[in-house]
Amino acid sequence: MTDFPHIPVHLSSSSVYPENAAYCFDLAQRLGYDGVEVMVWTDPVTQEAGALKSLAELHGLQIGAIHAPTLLLAQRLWGWDPWGKIERALDLAAEVDAQCVVVHPPFRWQRGYAEGFVEGVAERQERWGIKLAVENMFPWRSGARAMQAYLPGPDPRDFPYSAVTLDISHAATAGVDALQLAEDLGDRVCHVHLGDSFGSFKDEHLVPGRGNQRCSEVLGHLVSSGFDGVVTLEVGTRKLGTKAREAALAESLAFARQHLGQHDGPGARDVG
Repeated sequence: MTDFPHIPVHLSSSSVYPENAAYCFDLAQRLGYDGVEVMVWTDPVTQEAGALKSLAELHGLQIGAIHAPTLLLAQRLWGWDPWGKIERALDLAAEVDAQCVVVHPPFRWQRGYAEGFVEGVAERQERWGIKLAVENMFPWRSGARAMQAYLPGPDPRDFPYSAVTLDISHAATAGVDALQLAEDLGDRVCHVHLGDSFGSFKDEHLVPGRGNQRCSEVLGHLVSSGFDGVVTLEVGTRKLGTKAREAALAESLAFARQHLGQHDGPGARDVG
């Protein structure tokens, strides 16, 4: 037994891209993850509650979150209406018993959507009874130039969201200290995306421990503050072969287990 509360550690299906959701569930089970966060994508399985529930049951895993298709590359998925996308994601989350839906703030060109975003999030969260966890984002930068890409803004500290997804890599890209962000947001953080960075203008999503962010300290803070959400590994492996990808995601899980105090948990091992 550990001396710490068990914080579930999940694997984002985006971490195995371009592999599909079925591979993600299989890999998560083999490596010892507690569950999966499903990024709604062109893979039809990510859009079908029945298929996702079957995968979760087959592999004995939870589905901790549904990530709504609000990324730039998912603009056409599920139609052009942004609230329609979020509502479909909420419906999907309800069907698969996911505890939250992760959503990005609107892009700056989505002005009508952005104007009522804060209120719309609160209203839909209350109507569905599922947390709509708005993710911290970052300016788009090129050299010394930065463009405000999100409205009403990229930093959830500036808005009264009751549920937030804290993304460590996004914080680094924004030049924000992730531990300070976690402390400032307090119990509004209900979901965490764990991934490292060197603070580049690129959103790096490195294996935790391979960058220079305070990943271990953020995890320690979650334990000491009684965090009752999920930590999801969101790590970029697109350029890796199968063996290297699986090794990277095993290392990521081991890092999370170690710094959450889960030394006897599935997938735990000594890491530097």
